[in-house]
Amino acid sequence: MIAPLHHHTVGSGPDVVLLHGWGMHSGVWENVVEGLLGQYRVTMLDLPGHGYSRASKSGHTLDALTAAVLAVAPPRAAWVGWSLGGLAVQRAAILAPERVSRLVLASSTPCFAQRPDWPHGIPLPVLQGFARELRQDYRAVLKRFIALEVHGGEHASTQLRRLKAMLFQRGEPDMTALEDGLAILERTDLRAELPRIVCPVLLLMGQRDQLTPAAAGEAMRDLLPEVRLHIFPRAGHAPFFSHLVEFLARLRAFLDA
Repeated sequence: MIAPLHHHTVGSGPDVVLLHGWGMHSGVWENVVEGLLGQYRVTMLDLPGHGYSRASKSGHTLDALTAAVLAVAPPRAAWVGWSLGGLAVQRAAILAPERVSRLVLASSTPCFAQRPDWPHGIPLPVLQGFARELRQDYRAVLKRFIALEVHGGEHASTQLRRLKAMLFQRGEPDMTALEDGLAILERTDLRAELPRIVCPVLLLMGQRDQLTPAAAGEAMRDLLPEVRLHIFPRAGHAPFFSHLVEFLARLRAFLDA
């Protein structure tokens, strides 16, 4: 049984839920939240074993993770998911479509690992290497992972410093959660279920993303019935850091549509 997740709600207006990526916590959204206040009621969640949700230490399959998020989320909201968080919001839209009014995937796809028919992901040996090395030095693995997140993007060194500073702001992530999160990234393939997502979808991708290539966004157009795609030039895996103003403009236009 997963303990209730740490969550925090601010603002007033239509509900928006924000989910962070692997190894991080909801603090990564602080500038996005500031840009949404005054128009939306924003709920930020720390995923199981991450941030202040470290009491949630087991059972981190994608369905269990999604159920934990649904248990504390508003009854109906627009959901925004970054990276691993994007898998959870896709799963929520598939399992509980009445709970998701709009879906925003920030550098997230239905399938993170490369497959014979899906070249738009992380090579499997890379993910497996991260998993092997976690027990030896998980801090080093997390730092290498966030270095990949900013690699190739505009102002990469500045973004990397900010992400490193945030990494352990809410304490150490739970080892089981890190291992299970990598297993989710390695094994999950939601492509066959994407047509079950009936709400409008916005894909926000980075042109230079090394983890979820922008080409995946083009491929997803064939899998989703209602989808919009925007690719940020010179952005890596975290466009809400490198292109905050444009990211907020795209996000708010979609939420208001």
